[in-house]
This record gives sequence, structure tokens and C-alpha cells, in this order.
Amino acid sequence: MKITLLNTSVLTAFGIFEFRKISLFEARELVKTAETVSAIGHAATAEILSELLEIEIRPNRAEFVQAIDEIALIFKLKARITEGKVLNRAEIEEIGYEFGILRRLK
Repeated sequence: MKITLLNTSVLTAFGIFEFRKISLFEARELVKTAETVSAIGHAATAEILSELLEIEIRPNRAEFVQAIDEIALIFKLKARITEGKVLNRAEIEEIGYEFGILRRLK
């Protein structure tokens, strides 16, 4: 199974989607059993995700268009940041975050 890592909950294609919150433990278990592809554009986000998920994640500003039945693991900040602001690790921890699974159904 392939999972794409995203740093926002955005719909990248038209369709019907399911989005549900998961725990850090569930996210770690998911990436252990899947091929992970990074679409994480910022180094600080890739760094914190590498530590949280216990796998190496490299920054990658790739475009992602979600196909039917494809899963994305979402790393979502708990607050909206100022436009153009690039956060460091401490700022990401201060804002807080959560994980979700986004699956395209149709």
C-alpha cells in the first residue's frame, strides 16, 4: 500500500472523500506497513514528521493528485499561520498538530 504524506487537508482532485482523525500511534503503525511518499514542502515539517513517525521523511514540493482508493496521511496544524511564514520546529510544537487519513472514495 502507498501512502502520501501531506501537510494540509486539501482535496487535490474532484471526487468523494472520507477524512478522519487518527492518533500519533495509528499514524506510526500505518507508515510502518506502507510505502510512504512525501509531499511535505518544508524542511522543518519534514524534520518533525521524521521524529514523530520514526521514519525518514525528506522535504518534497511535489504536486499530488489523489487517485480513487489512494490514501493520504495528513499532518495538520491546529492553527492557521500568517501567509508566507515558514515555521521552525519549536513554532510547530507550540501551535500543535493532529493527524488524519484522507481517502478518495470516488
